Amino acid sequence: MRFGYWTPIFGGWLRNVEDEGMPVDFGYAARLARFAEQNGFDVTLVPELNLNDIKGVAAPSLEAWTVATALAAVTERIEIMTAIRPGFHLPAVTAKQVATLDQLSGGRFTLNVVSAWWEQEARQYGGIFSAHDDRYARTEEFVDILRGMWERDGFDFAGDYYRLEDAHLQPKPASAPTIYAGGESPAGKAAITRFADAYLTHGGTPDELRAKIAEMTERRAAAGLAPFAHFGMAAYIIVRDTDEEAQAELDRITDVSEGPAYESYTDFISKSQLEHAPDLRDYSVSNRGLRPDFVGTPERVAERILEFQDAGVDTLLLQASPQQEELERIARDVIPLVNPPAAG
Repeated sequence: MRFGYWTPIFGGWLRNVEDEGMPVDFGYAARLARFAEQNGFDVTLVPELNLNDIKGVAAPSLEAWTVATALAAVTERIEIMTAIRPGFHLPAVTAKQVATLDQLSGGRFTLNVVSAWWEQEARQYGGIFSAHDDRYARTEEFVDILRGMWERDGFDFAGDYYRLEDAHLQPKPASAPTIYAGGESPAGKAAITRFADAYLTHGGTPDELRAKIAEMTERRAAAGLAPFAHFGMAAYIIVRDTDEEAQAELDRITDVSEGPAYESYTDFISKSQLEHAPDLRDYSVSNRGLRPDFVGTPERVAERILEFQDAGVDTLLLQASPQQEELERIARDVIPLVNPPAAG
């Protein structure tokens, strides 16, 4: 199992806890990344939102691509998966940014292409926001341009959303960066089958993930494409010495209250097409992170993770709070149970 974590650009992950002791500060993010790559973590996801989805739109947050660039410069091994929404970027410029980050990181930079869901953010920041299926159609063209710019010079493109004439990009990436994507709608799954290298999903149960992985594997085969390189899942994790302590922490963070942290809820459930729409309690953390049920003792959580590994998940993207202390606990108590050290 590959262990990953979300870089906390929002000051935490809990909508019901005002201060999680996680400063909106690059120094904190850098310390996490350096610890993580030295202690069994393989990847960090840097989410991209211009507004704070966790603490409310007026709360501070960091810009994803600036953070990713700086993380690449202060780390040596960890994969830096950075989210991008096509409605906020030009594809040819993005292709050049990625090629530069590929060089800066020594080939550790990857992309999580997100077709976007937050209409309020688009209004505030001037992003392109359209109907659900149209966003996926734009995303396909966006990715086609990325790959075209990485593979060829004198690249031409004429689509419904973008046009390029005799475009050049040097230096090119040493190899094309992995493109991750996630979606649950028919249009999303069809597009992702065609353009992505790896599939990501919100949190779910082992049976849900097994069915989803089987479906996406069948879609790739039917399209005559190679299997997805990875199947990843988002999850929130609570590890404590006893199940009772873990349950008490779960109760604390899901004590639902109203307020600025829930301003994005309506957009999230109405502008996305989700197989399992979260209620307000589930929305206490992001990306349906409570559904995998990673709550309990290290042994119990490790057993649960192995159920997902058996279902076909090979990459976990974890949220926890406070993140430094919880990453230390996961590295010490959980990862060795899931990925035992090699003998000798």
